[in-house]
Amino acid sequence: MATASKTQVFVWQGVDKQGRSTRGELSASSIALAKAQLRKQGIAAKQVKRKPKPLFSSKKAIKPEDIAIFTRQMATMLKAGVPLVQSFDIVAEGASNPTLQDLVIEIKNDVASGGGFAAACAKHPKYFDDLFCSLVDSGEQSGTLEIMLDRVATYKEKTEALKKKIKKALTYPIAVIVVAIIVTSILLIKVVPTFAQTFESFGSDLPAFTKFVVGLSEWAQANWLIVLGIMIVAGFAFKQARRRSKPFSDWVDKITLKIPIIGDIVYNAVIARFSRTLATTFAAGVPLVDALTSVAGAAGNAVYNKAILQIRDDVTTGQTLTSSIRFTNLFPSMLLQMVSIGEESGSLDEMLDKVATHYEEAVDNAVDTLTSLLEPLIMSVLGVLVGGLMIAMYLPIFMLGSAI
Repeated sequence: MATASKTQVFVWQGVDKQGRSTRGELSASSIALAKAQLRKQGIAAKQVKRKPKPLFSSKKAIKPEDIAIFTRQMATMLKAGVPLVQSFDIVAEGASNPTLQDLVIEIKNDVASGGGFAAACAKHPKYFDDLFCSLVDSGEQSGTLEIMLDRVATYKEKTEALKKKIKKALTYPIAVIVVAIIVTSILLIKVVPTFAQTFESFGSDLPAFTKFVVGLSEWAQANWLIVLGIMIVAGFAFKQARRRSKPFSDWVDKITLKIPIIGDIVYNAVIARFSRTLATTFAAGVPLVDALTSVAGAAGNAVYNKAILQIRDDVTTGQTLTSSIRFTNLFPSMLLQMVSIGEESGSLDEMLDKVATHYEEAVDNAVDTLTSLLEPLIMSVLGVLVGGLMIAMYLPIFMLGSAI
């Protein structure tokens, strides 16, 4: 398969069919192809040159939520009868993110020059995955692009909502733990030494608890830079190992499923994602084997990615989807029953959609429960840490007062 040439942005000036001067931007792999695109649009180009890059680039990143909004807007425009190319213009004008605006214009130019919507999206795999492109291509081939975009938009919206719930469950305790570490470090490095200097003038033996805290403070003052460096290096190493080492990444995914409470949330999220993705692809008319390949890529967990690929292989040999899922011993009985009913009644997509909704609600409830449980627990831990340090510092003063 030939590698596609890298597209570039060109600025142009020319005259349209009515003889009016016009200008704009378009994306192409060369100036010759850019001029060819303009001719197809009925524009006589006077000047076409590569758009200069700004000296200091501060492009705003395109988030998955932006792609979900873009898909929803395109589906709405097409349902309203707006032509495809004009829909791109309207969406681009309303985009608040300049980077997204450039992306939409680039896709529009590819479509206007005779390419397909799916093919134009496939040139940007960073923002449009294989699942997105295959569903859009299916809609183009069947003449139901607006229906397919609506399904893709719904899928994207629900998937991103699920991701936000998972992040909410993980971010809160991590943030509080970081704050606890910072507060404790400040007390040990800045506050405790002040009390230690005062204790030296007492000339009496200090309580064991106070000695321990003072010793901990002296160690923290001498080694805090080393500890901070180790934490930063460890965090960076973990991130790189997760990205570059598949065995390590797979091990982390496996361990994550076994963490109390958090593991249950991740498990429910994976089941919801599996059901939602398979329902969307199956409803779009994608063959089951191809649909399972897309579902495996969207699983978000290496354990289930491997299991779904095994399900796909079993289905290829002629086994039913229900029996293939059962053999993995990783999916809940509710999913098995609903899939079995869906296969027998010919409404597999509807059954899977109901399963997805159920487990998405389970994730939502689990996140709320986790947050409500963690709040008093974390406050207690913070109280013990800060209160313990304060008691250790004031204990010698109390003992001195009682001796007098």
